[in-house]
Amino acid sequence: MSRPGQTNLEPDLTDPEAPEAEEVEALVLDLAVEDEVAPAEGTVAAGMEVIKAAVKHAPKGPGVYRMIDVKGEVLYVGKAKSIAKRVISYARPTGLVSRIARMVAATTAMEFVSTKTETEALLLEANLIKQLRPRFNVLMRDDKSFPYILITSDHPAPRIAKHRGARVPKGDYFGPFASAQAVGRTINALERAFLVRSCSDAVFESRTRPCLLFQIKRCAGPCTAEIAPADYDVLVKEAKLFLSGRSQAVKQLLAKQMEEAAETMEFERAAVYRDRLAALSAVQSTQGINPRGVEEADVFAAVQDGGQTCIQVFFFRTGQNWGNRAYYPKADRSLEAAEVLSSFIAQFYDDKPPPTLVLLSHEVEDQAVLAEALSTKAGRRVEVQAPKRGEKKDLVDHAAQNAREALGRQLAESASQMKLLEGLATALGLDKPPRRIEVYDNSHIMGTNAVGGMIVAGPEGFRRKDYRTFNIKSDIAPGDDFGMMREVLERRFKRLLKDAPKVEAGTEPDAEAAAPEEAEADTSWPDLVIIDGGPGQLSAAEAILERLGIADVPLVGIAKGRDREAGRETFHMTGRVPFRLEPRDPVLYFVQRLRDEAHRFAIGTHRGRRKKDLRSAGLAEIGGIGPTRKRALLNHFGTLKAIERASLEDLQRAPGINAGTAQAVYNFFHPQG
Repeated sequence: MSRPGQTNLEPDLTDPEAPEAEEVEALVLDLAVEDEVAPAEGTVAAGMEVIKAAVKHAPKGPGVYRMIDVKGEVLYVGKAKSIAKRVISYARPTGLVSRIARMVAATTAMEFVSTKTETEALLLEANLIKQLRPRFNVLMRDDKSFPYILITSDHPAPRIAKHRGARVPKGDYFGPFASAQAVGRTINALERAFLVRSCSDAVFESRTRPCLLFQIKRCAGPCTAEIAPADYDVLVKEAKLFLSGRSQAVKQLLAKQMEEAAETMEFERAAVYRDRLAALSAVQSTQGINPRGVEEADVFAAVQDGGQTCIQVFFFRTGQNWGNRAYYPKADRSLEAAEVLSSFIAQFYDDKPPPTLVLLSHEVEDQAVLAEALSTKAGRRVEVQAPKRGEKKDLVDHAAQNAREALGRQLAESASQMKLLEGLATALGLDKPPRRIEVYDNSHIMGTNAVGGMIVAGPEGFRRKDYRTFNIKSDIAPGDDFGMMREVLERRFKRLLKDAPKVEAGTEPDAEAAAPEEAEADTSWPDLVIIDGGPGQLSAAEAILERLGIADVPLVGIAKGRDREAGRETFHMTGRVPFRLEPRDPVLYFVQRLRDEAHRFAIGTHRGRRKKDLRSAGLAEIGGIGPTRKRALLNHFGTLKAIERASLEDLQRAPGINAGTAQAVYNFFHPQG
């Protein structure tokens, strides 16, 4: 029986000849009657011997098992209703497909964890897969968190805000949304509909008169008591009801209040309700496809082409489409879409709450167990369906169409990108096209606020989640670009040697035993390092790698042409005469894009640090402002920008700030005042 996280590897236990739990011990004895010659290490026979030895101590009940290689790395994580029954299936002398045979051959040890139920095993399996990332499991590639809408509960006047990350602030969370832009649009509309404040608590406490949002009717003005606390609580309650899926009830209430105001000839109040209703309609009308009979659901559709799988996820809450996101999980090319989808969903909900309904494009094995696991996680009933007709089927079909289009674009971009990588390998004399390129650049002004930036690119394009910044810490002379590059590379590769010491630089792990599709697995080691600079920068980089004992990472320095014009870049590599590419060579344009992206990333980080330092230094330059008063101002206003914008009266209200100090701060930021 297939299961999330391991459907791609397990033998078919629905076979009537599959061993029952009480027959496991007898089958182990039967399988042991083989050639007396010990099998060679690293062969399928050797792996089967390990499995037969391990199954003697395997639990008979539900749980999770791990298959481990000679290096101690986890190859595969799976769950089973009966661990012993599942594990012994890998030692059957016939019927193993090639991918299972490779995994069995690499297995040198096994570990088991018992659970009370199969549902607990599924949840534990999904958690371990995301944590350990075994190369034989289906893996999610994108672990970026989703944004939510937060309505706080730790303040007398709750605020509405965008939130991403751990749910530390107290309040009610609504989501997920597919993007921050979707959250921003929804918050803007909710401000018009419910007039809930969005300002920070520090700004709220410092207000002496209503802000611009009150003037344009996007806030009720609780900060200056423009609305009674009880009336504001009603607005907050209505906003929560709307975001919780009670949108029709809220709209009916507003419509009733508008009619009552009109009947009593309170036309201004009726106009307020009219505008709020229009804002709610705008929320629902600008979300694209909006189902009538589905209040809360996540829709998953999987399509396959060119050996890749795309899973499109749509989020529907309060009867609205809150956006969608495409995923391209790492999976064996031989897996069916339903198998990839089954494993993907278990991992997807490992760190986020599921909705009341999950709609799938394919029937998946263990669908009932998956629904039970999600219900256990959510603390309420969660349905998992693969609809065959009606509105729900239309939603799935819509998601599948988006998945097909996204996968088509991905394949086209990947094909173009691979051609460029092949051309780059030819131009630089590399053995194979690089799958991970790291590009380094520095940014500073006379040595101040010096930062180093690293960007990463591969067959799928820029890998922005792998970008890194390095704040230069050592005492380097102003303008010493060589010293900065040495520090950046030393810190990067020291950390790499520590985190991945068993992976040889420039190679894929276990490449000789892996299938072609598995040889494309992600690795943290670069296949090519590009330095923005000439022979001096290149020599500094080579010296660092040589000192760390790294000799097989190709390095190339790219020096800008005379007058820094594009198209005249000179390439520097060890053992080669400096060379140029043809001005209109697509590979040259590709390298320029890489270099420009590294420069953009480094200089953007530098500007952010410089701006922050300038503002922090600003307070220190004001006479009479020491650490204590600086802290008092920041605690009261929240940010330096808020201090800059504060009026003289607001500054005087800050704790520990007298009239003279307030005047000095105000004059510093308002020299013309």
